Amino acid sequence: MLTSIKNAVFYHIYPLGFCGVINNRKSISSASGFNKFDDKWINHLKNMGINAIYFGPIFQSSYHGYDTIDYLKIDERLGTNSDFKNIVSKLHANNIRVIIDGVFNHVGREFWAFVDVKNNKSNSQYSSWFNIDFNGNSNYNDGFYYEGWEGHYDLVKLNLYNKDVKCYLLHVVEEWINEFDIDGIRLDVAYLLDKDFIKELRFTTNKLKNDFWLMGEMIHGDYNSIVSPEMLHSATNYELYKGLYSSHNDKNYFEIAYSLNRQFGEYGIYKNLTLYNFVDNHDVNRIATIINDKRYLKNIYTLLFTIPGIPSIYYGSEWGIEGDRSITDLNLRPELSIDDFYNNEKSKNLEDFITKLITIRKNNKELTLGIYKEFIVKNKQFAFGRYLNDNWIIILLNLDDKEESIELNAPFKNSTITNLLDENNKYINKNNKMIIKMEPFSSKILKEI
Repeated sequence: MLTSIKNAVFYHIYPLGFCGVINNRKSISSASGFNKFDDKWINHLKNMGINAIYFGPIFQSSYHGYDTIDYLKIDERLGTNSDFKNIVSKLHANNIRVIIDGVFNHVGREFWAFVDVKNNKSNSQYSSWFNIDFNGNSNYNDGFYYEGWEGHYDLVKLNLYNKDVKCYLLHVVEEWINEFDIDGIRLDVAYLLDKDFIKELRFTTNKLKNDFWLMGEMIHGDYNSIVSPEMLHSATNYELYKGLYSSHNDKNYFEIAYSLNRQFGEYGIYKNLTLYNFVDNHDVNRIATIINDKRYLKNIYTLLFTIPGIPSIYYGSEWGIEGDRSITDLNLRPELSIDDFYNNEKSKNLEDFITKLITIRKNNKELTLGIYKEFIVKNKQFAFGRYLNDNWIIILLNLDDKEESIELNAPFKNSTITNLLDENNKYINKNNKMIIKMEPFSSKILKEI
């Protein structure tokens, strides 16, 4: 995984929503749960060029998956441990690596150790597993106060400074690797986790599987604080996420250009990191909902697949589905049937475009390993390059609703240049000067022949 992570293209699934079982309080029927993630879906991912999948929470919980009850048992609404083991095996057979959610900051109120505390109060041997004040009371009238995650008392914060808690969680991870053969973990709310615990996790997983990959959820803060040789390999790039959509809504490419330079430019603070980039996920509004004009989508995805970092697609967004977080998160986490989209010409248009971007990215090392350099920034036009061993790829974007010409001083060595998005488009490079006509709301990926 580690040797190929820069070449990874992720597909992110929130299983309880995807399988349509989030409101089911009982175990699965034969027609639900992981059974819905069938060969059609695996073939879909393979045909798009996906080579890594990130599953959201999959272990037994009270409701949404982040309120864990049992770390060693697949949620009964999804299936059994054997069901998930078979899915991992199938994905591996199709050269798709598997990453799962590790929710280690908190547990649900029905987690076995917390149940023992509720029953036995200060006499419980697990009372030090949580941050508890037995002189107070909880919102649930437990007879003691405890710390919840950011004020959510259905999510009981674990005491990661406790040696027994750390040993238990490291044992859990060992069991996941041994039983399911997973390839990595995304650490939920990594920005709150004890850094010594993260270091121990990294040391443990290195011994168990030397190419195991660890990524942390970082909504804010300095990514360098948790991404390092002794801690995590990557982090969610929320800082860049905002600019990817708002620069289009505001018709202001200066915003995303500033973020890219800050992160990956010559003096970029994250130029040596491989961050996880996305345009939507299970916690934020779908990209097709949040943008002001659907014609922006192709430019946004062109950026996602050509900037430094690891691109990720949230399930269904390859078809431009919508979803907002107006009341609950459920609209962001829908049940989907692949048959509803396969014969939909409108949906296929975006999917085909993204598939082409994935192919271009995989076939051109400049886009996975190359150094970032800005060329032109205007409100509605943007040009930047990626170069590796003096070989260049230059990306052009036009956000205007009319045709625009971009005058480009290009560092290409050859005279004939092609647009990888449409190889019938050829351009002549004369003395490193080119004038490129850009259609409304369009992008081009230029490479010398």
